[in-house]
Amino acid sequence: MVKGSAAGASLVVFVCFLIAAIEGYDIQAFGVAAPKMAPELGLDPSQLGWGGSAAMIGLVIGAFAGGWLADRFGRKPVLVGSVALFGVFSIVTATAGSYETLLWARLATGLGFGGAMPNLIAVAVEIARPERRAATVAAMFCGMPVGGAIAALVARLAGEELDWRMIFVAGGLAPLLLIPVILRFLPETRPAHDPDADRNLARALFTDGRAAPTVLVWLAFMLTLVVLYLALNWLPTLVIDKGLPASEGFAAAMAFNAAGVVGSLAMGAITDRWGWRWPLAASYLALAAAMAGLAWANSPASILSLSAAAGFLVLGAQFALYAVAPMLYPAHLRAAGAGAAVGVGRLGSIFGPLIAGELRGAGASPGDVFMSMAPVGLGAALVLLLLARAARNGAD
Repeated sequence: MVKGSAAGASLVVFVCFLIAAIEGYDIQAFGVAAPKMAPELGLDPSQLGWGGSAAMIGLVIGAFAGGWLADRFGRKPVLVGSVALFGVFSIVTATAGSYETLLWARLATGLGFGGAMPNLIAVAVEIARPERRAATVAAMFCGMPVGGAIAALVARLAGEELDWRMIFVAGGLAPLLLIPVILRFLPETRPAHDPDADRNLARALFTDGRAAPTVLVWLAFMLTLVVLYLALNWLPTLVIDKGLPASEGFAAAMAFNAAGVVGSLAMGAITDRWGWRWPLAASYLALAAAMAGLAWANSPASILSLSAAAGFLVLGAQFALYAVAPMLYPAHLRAAGAGAAVGVGRLGSIFGPLIAGELRGAGASPGDVFMSMAPVGLGAALVLLLLARAARNGAD
């Protein structure tokens, strides 16, 4: 664990916030670029869904690899390499001239995302005071919706003049410029080497009463990310397909992300004070209602307010889970355990965009796509209650 002043810890959180913001920008960039990208590259809805999911497939692989490597070689070098990877291939995305090139570029970008995320989680948990862990994780990861909101704002301001390629160029240059900052200010937080520690990941995940919490936290991540990444990749397109102008689609994405920042900070404070069981379960129930509301909403005002509510709830829940997951595992395997949760959970981020693409390709309305997410929210609420019970029993 890193020892140091509150100012030093705040600086580390800010650097990690910037990394998360760049990730959030790039992920949202695909959604706001999609309306212009699809016709230029000749993508049908199914191909657009695969394009959105390719980065998430890479993220699954990268999360497992990044967490495993960091527990052996340190957080900092793996984080630097990951940031460089998603910066370079975001720029490559901007040069894509075909569906195949787009898929490979997004896959490689996702590898970088995946390598970075479990390390950000581990750094947050290890620098935070125990009573401030959820708030610290939330402060760090609310950079993701901030970055997403910036991407949506840029798209809305550009309007019909939007150049989708420049969105990805900007998203690639920013992480490359951030690398010297990471090297200068981010400390190494790898736990001290213990030659007697059991570093077998399978045993860390599934022995000593951790099997049920492991499976349930994976499922909670997965269900959350189905909703989150469907919204991040498809919200502007679905709003436009309801018959509203492109500016309203981008406004909905901006509201989703901006409210997500507030939700992240609020949920972090709530879970530090009252625990995570009931606040998270209630958030998922409300999320189901918000997605059902979006299915029926047609006016700009109702779509904007419900998009904001959905962002507040799903991003707040997601970042609270980031604080919960690493604490289920021993300190020397914390990044690997968090990486496994992120990696398996990211299957949901693959399925979310694909579900929307396949439903739209089959003729489903935008409202049908939104409504398909309501049962996912209800299922996540049940999983959270089971996870709280399993974690408590495992600790006994």
